[in-house]
Amino acid sequence: MSTENPLFNSVKLGDLELPNRFAMAPLTRCRAPQHQPNELMAEYYSQRAATGLVITECTMVSEGTSAFGNDPGVYSAEQVEGWKLTTEAVHKADSRIFMQIWHAGRAAHPLLNAGKEAVAPSAIAIEGETHTPEGKKAYTVPRALTKAEIADIVQDFKQAAINAKEAGFDGVEVHAANGYLIDQFLRDSANQRDDEYGGSFENRARFLMEVLDAVTEVMGSGRVGVRLSPLNSFQSMKDSDPVGLVTYLAKALNRYNLAYLHLMRADFFGLQQADVVPAVRDVYEGHLMVNMGYTPEEAAQVIADKQADSVAFGTGILANPDFVTRVKQGAELNQPNPDTFYTPGAEGYTDYPSLQAS
Repeated sequence: MSTENPLFNSVKLGDLELPNRFAMAPLTRCRAPQHQPNELMAEYYSQRAATGLVITECTMVSEGTSAFGNDPGVYSAEQVEGWKLTTEAVHKADSRIFMQIWHAGRAAHPLLNAGKEAVAPSAIAIEGETHTPEGKKAYTVPRALTKAEIADIVQDFKQAAINAKEAGFDGVEVHAANGYLIDQFLRDSANQRDDEYGGSFENRARFLMEVLDAVTEVMGSGRVGVRLSPLNSFQSMKDSDPVGLVTYLAKALNRYNLAYLHLMRADFFGLQQADVVPAVRDVYEGHLMVNMGYTPEEAAQVIADKQADSVAFGTGILANPDFVTRVKQGAELNQPNPDTFYTPGAEGYTDYPSLQAS
């Protein structure tokens, strides 16, 4: 039912009808020891089920591709069973949940993956260091993937979609953002290949399109989303023409009739700046979800102005399990505690307070 605030209007998202236009953005939380989803994670996601769509944290499509150490996977039967705890809890709360499926590429440090070598489109390392079991260590130079290996990873994404469906997810979001493997193919700072996977926009997008072909075959296009971050410089990422790239991608994605395109509008570090949301809105024909730093007030205005169809909120929902209710009532928001974003256990995870029942 419509209210004065368009965030609370229902909306069609692919095959689903959502009761509101809030989405829970994918947020890495590192609460999956040995990459195994568990009851604590089910509690966390179900607490936040009032959002129109819940999107999980990035989830490994294959073994040995961890970028964080305690990130969940969806490549084993045990993980599928573990994820059922989450989907059942979210569905019991009458909400919908997509799994974000992901390959870290060159961000997967060997020390987090039993010595397994990192891979990428080109043998170019991320600058700087990352956290490992042996302390902070420099990123390693990845090995450039062969075309046969690229085909194998496409099949890993397909199997991940099969497993996510088996686990009860309503759909999947393909993670093509933030400097991970698909994004590494998309942007020319990380992709310097001279074969059909490098060079032109079409070639750099080829891997993403192959993944989408495989995943939509499993889920149906109306249950698949994709996330892009054309400006984000996280993990040494940059593109020589980000607006041109994302415009090309938005046009190319139209043929899939996806559930949504999830667009990150900015750069964590402010190094690259451009107005990508209008550029995409002008050419993308499907449901556009936007993300990064939106206040509820700005989000409502963006939807009222028809610049987007839904808005994904990150740390606001992280710190406020009842975020939707608080926004509706104009209530004060809990402030997130960054010190507990990635630490184990319930603290800073499932213990953020909700409003007292009236």
